[in-house]
Amino acid sequence: MSEHHISASESRSIYGLATLYSFRMLGLFMVLPVLALYADGFTGSTPALIGLALGAYGISQAVLQIPLGMLSDKIGRKAVIIGGLLIFALGSLVAAGADSIWGVILGRFLQGCGAIASSVLALMTDLTREQHRTRAMATIGMSIGVSFMVAVIIGPLIAGSYGVSAIFIVTSLLAIAGIMITVWLIPTPLSQASAQPDVVAAPSLLKKALMDVELVRLNTGIFTLHFILMSTFVVLPLMLGDVLNLGDSEHWKLYLPLFFFSFVAMIPLIIIAERGQKMKPVFVFAVAQLLLSLLALAFFGGQFWGLIIACFAFFMAFNLLEATLPSLISKRAFAGGKGTAMGVYSTSQFLGAFLGGTMGGVAIQYWGAFGGFTLSAALALVWLLVAAGMQKPKHLKGLVLRYGDSFDSASIAGKLSKLAGVVDVMVIKTDRQAYLKIDEQLFDEESLTGFRQQ
Repeated sequence: MSEHHISASESRSIYGLATLYSFRMLGLFMVLPVLALYADGFTGSTPALIGLALGAYGISQAVLQIPLGMLSDKIGRKAVIIGGLLIFALGSLVAAGADSIWGVILGRFLQGCGAIASSVLALMTDLTREQHRTRAMATIGMSIGVSFMVAVIIGPLIAGSYGVSAIFIVTSLLAIAGIMITVWLIPTPLSQASAQPDVVAAPSLLKKALMDVELVRLNTGIFTLHFILMSTFVVLPLMLGDVLNLGDSEHWKLYLPLFFFSFVAMIPLIIIAERGQKMKPVFVFAVAQLLLSLLALAFFGGQFWGLIIACFAFFMAFNLLEATLPSLISKRAFAGGKGTAMGVYSTSQFLGAFLGGTMGGVAIQYWGAFGGFTLSAALALVWLLVAAGMQKPKHLKGLVLRYGDSFDSASIAGKLSKLAGVVDVMVIKTDRQAYLKIDEQLFDEESLTGFRQQ
């Protein structure tokens, strides 16, 4: 088999892990468009507590994601994944049986405790070769986006027919299906090495990731984006009924065409950003559009066409930014630090979800929809100012080199950094591996020949 040809085992691993990831995210997202609609059925429900229930999973995800990834190095990937899915299923059942809003909050918090993202990515590194990692991570990333769109469409249908508890029951069944996929579909690696720092977070690199100004800009972005998402869904479902006269189970009639047309509209912008190397202007444009959509929701959301146009602009901007941010993180991460950068990025995302639900709910409880959208718009304005100062992203490629025993680990970084086209180097002494960021227009692959392990 050719070195560059993906094997059947690798293909099964990639699609199995993507399916596992999408099932979990589907379960988390399905409640977004419906909880506010059915909140009256829970004792003690207020807009603030609805927001807390929506965002509660974020705080446990943020705290546990990296530690559980490290635990998978010690006790095995599949053990952590199966344990996490069991906890996720338990949280879903707690929420399904809840009579009070606090029971839902507890269930959502427990769902977040099943933080398996790092372990899934680590298992992916065990089961795929380096040259197929980009495809694997892109497939998982795409599955998350698809899960969000499917969840927002089918959530109202399930809740309208069977109630909110049915969503949580379906979520627990998806978790059990995920366990079955893990046990029977995803291969068990013959050996498990420590997860590579270019794929999962390395604690030793956290300080460097947190001090990188450009990464901080992007982490601020994903924090703000998911703050706004959670805050918006505390009140948006109610507006669809009040303004558009849509029944609780009919919201898909708006979401489906909105997602379709917003997806079509953002494709040309993604092509311009990637192929035309106009990433920064497209990114800043999307943040500006998000800001304008929130202002439109605040001032014109009570009008029929005002709400529809504002929602279209909101979902288009959201989907464009959700697709663009991981690409920017990958481009900006230092050599060997992609996994750590993504770990901090994901933690920022979950913290944004938690605080967005919590603070957005409080704002909506005391100042109504206008207050919630104005708070989100203020954060979007800060993000726009932060994003405007970002450096133009460099289109660099990552390489992993296993260097030979004839080279001293202390000096090889200096030797490699002098090669034409090499922008950044990080050496892992224990594995005799070097991670490189290269400019393909200046780099010659043959220049590495003398460095490779024989």
